[in-house]
Amino acid sequence: MRLGLTYSDVLLVPKRTPLHSRSEADVKTQWTKNISLNIPLVSSNMATVTEHKMAIAIAREGGLGVIHQFGSIEEQVDEVKKVKRSTSFVIDEPITITPHNTIEEAVTTMKTKGVTSLLVEEGDSIVGIFTSRDYLFETDLNKTVKEVMTSKDKLITAPYGISLDEAKNILHKHRIEKLPLVENQKIKGLITTKDIKKAEYWPLACRDDKGRLRVAGAVGVKDTLERARALIGAEVDCLVLDVAHAHSDLVIQRLKELKSHFLIDVMVGNIATAEAAKDLIEAGADGLKVGIGPSPVCTTRIIAGSGVPQLTAILDVVRVAKSYGIPVTADGGVKYPGDAVKALAAGASTIYSGSLFAGTDETPGMILFKDGKRYKKYHGSASYESSHIRTESQLGEAVKQRLDVFVEGVSNLVDYKGPVEDTIKGLVRGIRSGISYAGGRNIKEMQEKAEFIQITSAGWEESKSRGMKVGE
Repeated sequence: MRLGLTYSDVLLVPKRTPLHSRSEADVKTQWTKNISLNIPLVSSNMATVTEHKMAIAIAREGGLGVIHQFGSIEEQVDEVKKVKRSTSFVIDEPITITPHNTIEEAVTTMKTKGVTSLLVEEGDSIVGIFTSRDYLFETDLNKTVKEVMTSKDKLITAPYGISLDEAKNILHKHRIEKLPLVENQKIKGLITTKDIKKAEYWPLACRDDKGRLRVAGAVGVKDTLERARALIGAEVDCLVLDVAHAHSDLVIQRLKELKSHFLIDVMVGNIATAEAAKDLIEAGADGLKVGIGPSPVCTTRIIAGSGVPQLTAILDVVRVAKSYGIPVTADGGVKYPGDAVKALAAGASTIYSGSLFAGTDETPGMILFKDGKRYKKYHGSASYESSHIRTESQLGEAVKQRLDVFVEGVSNLVDYKGPVEDTIKGLVRGIRSGISYAGGRNIKEMQEKAEFIQITSAGWEESKSRGMKVGE
């Protein structure tokens, strides 16, 4: 019988470092075969963790968010679009309105789409721009857009395909904030000072070739092709085929269908064995997600008696994935930055987590007060609460009776943590420190030089600071 080890069972042996400062450590990595990240952190597709706010925040820091699949296809698509529209060098297909629409209709569109301006189009030609300043003190919202907009004769435009530096010069010269891009009098795009500032403020952001933030979307095995087609239409960057037990005939079939229908990277999970890795890679996986039961809100190991301690699972899967050149992400079980370091040193390219980011400002849900402390809800994806919420979403009405569903997860209240940016920076500092201690300059070198030592429970107690509790 083999021995299975997890993060608290081992430590990394310190090695001579070539770095003058831990801040020099390079944390760039691969998420899937064709997508790289500037930090090795990915927020999980859990309903209480990743919607557009989390995906935007983590992508700005260089990581990636995976929009959950526990709502309608339309809702998930809308979340992806919000991320893609949040930041870009050039906004392709900017939102337009006609000059005959009322101010009220225009304002409603702006609020719904989350934008501060609309290009005004009649027929195929641009005739003006409508911004928040145009209705700032307007009391009659029944007026048409034409009556208050900045008309074409006063509008500064530029040809589509202009360089970013040229666009910045035009914006500065004319003291304007929006620069419509036209081709043959037709609207082709939009550049804004706000987006340029965002690009400069977050230089390490994870972006696509158009300067937009990258985002992934999760799919299951039920409406796989339909959901995938809609997400790809919204220009999602990657799909995550997410199933609790992904080493199955059905998942392999769905994966083959995805790869035969669409030209997009697909991350697949969850698995915990070398055999699963081989089968899924040969079926077309561009990345593998490892973790059966290590999450604090997953009860698979208790309910089903199945799983592999997370460090051993990573080592087993990486052994196969490495020979194929397929990246591995470690999903679950990370309580401390040091756990993330151990997962990466064991061969994982990224850390995939819900618990690390749960309770932050960017997670869905309200801040709750209990006994003088602040909390947010954190549901396991296979918990009863998540199943109930999904059922209500599908039916479009409240369900008062208790559902007869099988669960392999729990729901918790987690401490409110504030902005996720602070959490991310703390994790990245720990990872950089771990790279230095392991004697590497980057994640790859750390993996090459990593030497694990197994420790006893007394060694783990010694490792913790005095008064420290697990999870702190």
